[in-house]
Amino acid sequence: MPCLSRRPLGDTGVEVRLGHELLDDYLRFVAARCRPNSVLAAGYDLKVFFTIVGKDPVEVTTTDVLDFIAGQRLPVHGGNVVRLDDGEKGLSARTIARRLVTLSGLYGYLLARDLVTSSPVPTGLSVRLPASRQRPSRATPLIRTPRTLPRVLDAADAARLLDALRTDRDRAMVLAMLLGGLRRCEVLGLSLTDFDLADRRVTITEGKGGHHRIVPVASGFFTALSNYLDEERVSAGATTSRVFVTLKGPRRGQPLSAAGLDEILRGARTRAGIEHATCHMLRHTCLTRLREAGMSLEAVQAQAGHRNIASTRIYLHLADAWLSTQYHQAVTALEPSLTGAQSGGDA
Repeated sequence: MPCLSRRPLGDTGVEVRLGHELLDDYLRFVAARCRPNSVLAAGYDLKVFFTIVGKDPVEVTTTDVLDFIAGQRLPVHGGNVVRLDDGEKGLSARTIARRLVTLSGLYGYLLARDLVTSSPVPTGLSVRLPASRQRPSRATPLIRTPRTLPRVLDAADAARLLDALRTDRDRAMVLAMLLGGLRRCEVLGLSLTDFDLADRRVTITEGKGGHHRIVPVASGFFTALSNYLDEERVSAGATTSRVFVTLKGPRRGQPLSAAGLDEILRGARTRAGIEHATCHMLRHTCLTRLREAGMSLEAVQAQAGHRNIASTRIYLHLADAWLSTQYHQAVTALEPSLTGAQSGGDA
């Protein structure tokens, strides 16, 4: 049975092991090319799968994988409990799809090493069309992930959340996401050399996929950051190059963890009386408001660090003012001809 263990490597690295030679070799391979969060996710996905299946990796069959998928779709909180986001009873489709991607990566690695003859992870279910239609066969995905719009905070909730924060450190981190659209990992990955105070810009070196970018952030963030660096960080006796550190307890002065940031936000959310407020919601709120204020889609893409502009287009749908404006401009031009044609037809 796999047993997940993790060990930090410096300020940013992580070593993840499961206690199985082949799985640990694969995790070393992943660690050499992916970010720490990806390594942790891969380790946990493999732990879940092989704990449930209970077989050596080279003995796993396609039937085992399909049974695993079926088990993941079973209700986890009782048959009458469903998520409001997608109406599902079991794990979310995105979580199951990610676990299948992890398994596919593992068996691609084992195939390259000639340790298995084929991958037990199917790419999809084959759908054969009638021969008369002269088209090749196609496959439907094993898991269909719903396309849902992310939630955003309204102005009143955002103001209450900021008022509920207790330190300049916490305020600076929240403003980095709310005003700059940074991801949680990007906030925690900031170093002391990543700031251009004169131009109010931040260099992101811990971006998703390891991509770097330079983004502007409003002055409110830099004000909170300066107060934190001058007082709270100095008092914590930090020696790390990471900007945001733990301010008290046994890890005082050490880099703040993702769990620590989530706990800070959870506490502020409770004090503010807000039902939902996550780090990603703060990022979505920022990017949505930028688009509503007239920022071009390409500029929002650059601010967000999206490699594909298709990922940015979701903010068109979140920005209600943009859609309403576009619709009313179009329908104003079309309405006379449409209603006129209708009247003529009735006559």
